[in-house]
Amino acid sequence: MKLKLKYLGFVLAIPFLFIYSCKTQKGKFEFVNPKSGSKVLKGEKLQLKLNFNDVAIDSVVYSVDGDIFDRKTDTTAVAFDTDKHGYGNKRLSAKIYAQGKEDIAYSDLLVVPPAPKAYAFEVVNTYPHDSTAFTQGLYYDNGTLYESTGKEDRTSLRKVDLKTGKVIQKIDGDGTFFGEGMTVVGDKIYFLTWLNKKGFIYDKTSFKLIKSFDYGKSAEGWGLTYDGKQFIKSDGSANIYFLDPVTLQETGSVQVFDDNGPVDRINEMEYVDGKLFANIYDQSKDEVVIIDPTTGVIEGRVNFVGLYDGVRKSADNEMNGIAYKSDTKTFLVTGKDWTKLFEVRLQIR
Repeated sequence: MKLKLKYLGFVLAIPFLFIYSCKTQKGKFEFVNPKSGSKVLKGEKLQLKLNFNDVAIDSVVYSVDGDIFDRKTDTTAVAFDTDKHGYGNKRLSAKIYAQGKEDIAYSDLLVVPPAPKAYAFEVVNTYPHDSTAFTQGLYYDNGTLYESTGKEDRTSLRKVDLKTGKVIQKIDGDGTFFGEGMTVVGDKIYFLTWLNKKGFIYDKTSFKLIKSFDYGKSAEGWGLTYDGKQFIKSDGSANIYFLDPVTLQETGSVQVFDDNGPVDRINEMEYVDGKLFANIYDQSKDEVVIIDPTTGVIEGRVNFVGLYDGVRKSADNEMNGIAYKSDTKTFLVTGKDWTKLFEVRLQIR
């Protein structure tokens, strides 16, 4: 069920720029530069030009997403600095006053960062992994793995011996929720559910439930990590959300971008040295992206296709689960129902 719903969300998320561009007004005046639907690198300085059709104008007011940034009383080009307005879809508008009337022209831009760096990986170790563990969250702590698993009938929170793959401690869900991402902070484990809009806090040692919490306005819970000051949550969209460390309520969000625009299906995450390492939920490829959480920019990509040579029992055996071993500066990665867990070292190509 999860697979179908997640992909339905993806289908509905038809590139926003295309839909938005269809609304571009075609009137007496129109943008010559930039053409609506253009993609530009952040930092580019554009010269905005309009076709005024030889109409004598009184003034022009230029705005981006409704915020005025320039006014002119002639038809000369206007400078637009993309560096001042962030990433994503931007609607430029020019309100023209002429002959006692007003008209408006639009142009829609997609402002993107440079292409991410490509990372290679080296397999350092291979460990056994429970083939019935539908992995959703992974966290490493001094030789022990904490793992959360999903599907209503297989949801669990478990403590696992890294080297043997044996489950040391485990609690199962009650069948009413689908387990998702998890992280450990201090002596507590924070565990999300998928569609119930709830999370749970457990004692790290006893696995005793301390309390539940509502995880905010977003409809779904996917991945969860902690940056030392706040929690960061994903919901399968192109957004990541910041949660208050005490109340776990949303305090803000940022959209994730690469050089082609918004990137959705952000799944399990691990915060390492100021960056987010995140699985992308995808049947066709095993991929981790490296995100700057302050800007949402994807700075790197790791293609793990070919890492796992085990038999995938169904289409729902995507790579998921990433943890960091700070003592060796390596990552632990696995997937849903995979029979193996891999320790890898990343290298820029």
